[in-house]
Amino acid sequence: MKKYVFAVLTVVFTMVFQMAYSQKMTTEEYIEKYKYVAIKEMFEYKIPASITLAQGILESGSGNSRLAREANNHFGIKCHSDWQGGKIYKDDDRKNECFRVYASAEQSFRDHSLFLSTKNRYKFLFDYKITNYKAWAKGLKKAGYATNPKYPKLLIGIIQEHDLNKYDKISKKEFEKMLEKNNVVINDSIDFSNQDSLQILNIDTVVEPGLALLPTPERKILYNNRIKYIIAKKGDNIERLKDELDMFEWEFNKYNDLAKGSEIKPGMIIYLQPKRRRGSKKTHIVKKGETMWEISQKYGIKLSWLYKRNNMQPGTQPLEGQELLLRGRKK
Repeated sequence: MKKYVFAVLTVVFTMVFQMAYSQKMTTEEYIEKYKYVAIKEMFEYKIPASITLAQGILESGSGNSRLAREANNHFGIKCHSDWQGGKIYKDDDRKNECFRVYASAEQSFRDHSLFLSTKNRYKFLFDYKITNYKAWAKGLKKAGYATNPKYPKLLIGIIQEHDLNKYDKISKKEFEKMLEKNNVVINDSIDFSNQDSLQILNIDTVVEPGLALLPTPERKILYNNRIKYIIAKKGDNIERLKDELDMFEWEFNKYNDLAKGSEIKPGMIIYLQPKRRRGSKKTHIVKKGETMWEISQKYGIKLSWLYKRNNMQPGTQPLEGQELLLRGRKK
């Protein structure tokens, strides 16, 4: 019997792991998502698109690193003395180092361009041809962008494996046709003027509450239980939010415990990051008609953990007046 239970658990854990892994952004998806921004930056700042994409892939783990997801930092750029924007802290070469926080991934790409084009130590890179990605890769290491001695080899390997250097040869006319064909619109104004309104973060702990910025000025990101969220408004649906917030459909569904094709109603809390295992309060008294899903959204606790903490079967609903634990677990 024990062997049978162990075998079943092994299968279940394997399936859960595979599902979690499959939800990560692949390198191909990362390239498809950000190639247009990399090419646009190339035309404006003369940095090879292949180098920008390869660095983004390497530094952010194809957009899956916590730094990329929580701070929109795709290039591992640290704060430095001249940075006036949001900050996030994590261990790197030294313990608790300061990294830049951006309002969007596009801001990260733009800051990467500005970082390379305005720092004197990278000035010599711009003497290389824009199609000479190998020289750029070696030059970045020489200038001190990374401490890893294999950094040039890693960048070159990524570029060659995914044929990224083809983007270095594209003309502006071809790029415009590419945008038109794929119905892509790129934000021309990437504003850093309100960057200081981004809050200071620790990789696990929000130090102080506040607002973050979105590409669209009428939308605000709020925080609940140290998780970013927005309030849905009239006309919102997954397709619209995907485009506006630069997210995948699976992210909305996973972060909000939504079934595929769920309707987005005005006033709904929509999380932009995974909810947590513990709620923002210790307990909750159930009101008439409240569902477990509504309570999980209200307190930023994963629906599965809300059920676990209260020894309830998934899919069942609480009774009016029932006390639910949002932290700890019922015996």
